Amino acid sequence: MVRTPGYGRLLAARFSTQWGDGLFQAALGGAVLFNPERQADPLAVAAGLAVLLLPYSVIGPFAGALLDRWDRRRVLVLAGLLRATLIVVVAASVHSGLAGAPLYVGALAAAGVNRFLLSGLSVSLPHVVKRENLVEANVLAVTAGAAVSALGAASAIGLRALFGSGDAGSAETVLFAAVGAVGASAVAAGFRRGSLGPDRTAGPARTVSAVLHGFADGARATAATPSISASFAALGAHRLAFGITTLLTLLLFRYAFTDSGFLRAGLPGIGEAVVVAAAGLGLAALVTPWLVRRWGRPRTVRVALVVAAATQIVLAVLLSLWAVMVAAFVLGLTGQVVKLCTDAAVQSEADDEVLGRVFALYDVVFNVGYVIAVGAAAFLSPPDGRAPGLLGAAAALYVGGFVVHDQQLRRRRLVS
Repeated sequence: MVRTPGYGRLLAARFSTQWGDGLFQAALGGAVLFNPERQADPLAVAAGLAVLLLPYSVIGPFAGALLDRWDRRRVLVLAGLLRATLIVVVAASVHSGLAGAPLYVGALAAAGVNRFLLSGLSVSLPHVVKRENLVEANVLAVTAGAAVSALGAASAIGLRALFGSGDAGSAETVLFAAVGAVGASAVAAGFRRGSLGPDRTAGPARTVSAVLHGFADGARATAATPSISASFAALGAHRLAFGITTLLTLLLFRYAFTDSGFLRAGLPGIGEAVVVAAAGLGLAALVTPWLVRRWGRPRTVRVALVVAAATQIVLAVLLSLWAVMVAAFVLGLTGQVVKLCTDAAVQSEADDEVLGRVFALYDVVFNVGYVIAVGAAAFLSPPDGRAPGLLGAAAALYVGGFVVHDQQLRRRRLVS
């Protein structure tokens, strides 16, 4: 499967864009949160995270419809070049000292185009991999892609140490993310026209209608397939809980934690946490196919949710640097298991003609839930991030996801 030329090329495009995305996110986060020339409170941190994740969830229903109508190979090429241009604009904004809305507008646009890229890569996967191999293909593509994203974040930390932590150094670090976008565009250009789908296209009038109704189309297709809606419920619970934990972790590393042995506080500590979480993602790549074969997707998802809930409770009780590192590993593992199972459910059970719109809804669940949780945590958290009650609420969200996931699958059995 991995030796299939089309799959290898799709992987290369994904790795290039995700390396650049990890670098861009870490560089922009460093410019907002760990820049000595700027002050950051919980709301500023939340705003920075929101601009990286929210935009495609706003345009997603429309972009998803276009991915079902336009040549996906052409979309990938043009989106990569557009993203590189927008990254240059953001780097210039950081260098000039812009803050608040002026900076966030450019970051919103760059992040939005990247969501378009990643969605295009996901909906193209069934065109280069046999349907029975989708779980394994997703394990490698999504998990290795996330690890490459973590490598991009680590690269940003290294570049920041080289260029400096002020506005000028932060801008130079952000600029390097354009390399990943250009690389993804160049790799995607190697596909034949039409080879990534869609299989069927519609005329102009129907295309306009599909764009305007993209979100509703994706929602109807998801609701009509209980196995997909169940997976969305589990993934949504994870992203809500993970959003709370991410915001608190950033604040803890910035204001509360101090170095402890070989564990670091501040931005280097964030880098260590990213590496630990990436190790969890790597383990998910190894165990998910085995768990799915042994237990099936539904039970695998439910076990992951239970383990994640227990981890959040332990973190709320201990609230230490070591506990955060352990939680980063476990939540990286369990969250990735849920995501891989959701990817496989969508790609194997949604019709190709609506696949882009279902993935648009997927992105809404994945990102809007995260942003909502980050924003809520920013309002409720103390400035230093010590909020065990919020971590307990994150555990409750995992339990809620377990319950809804089970109810949706019961509905499927009743329908069948």
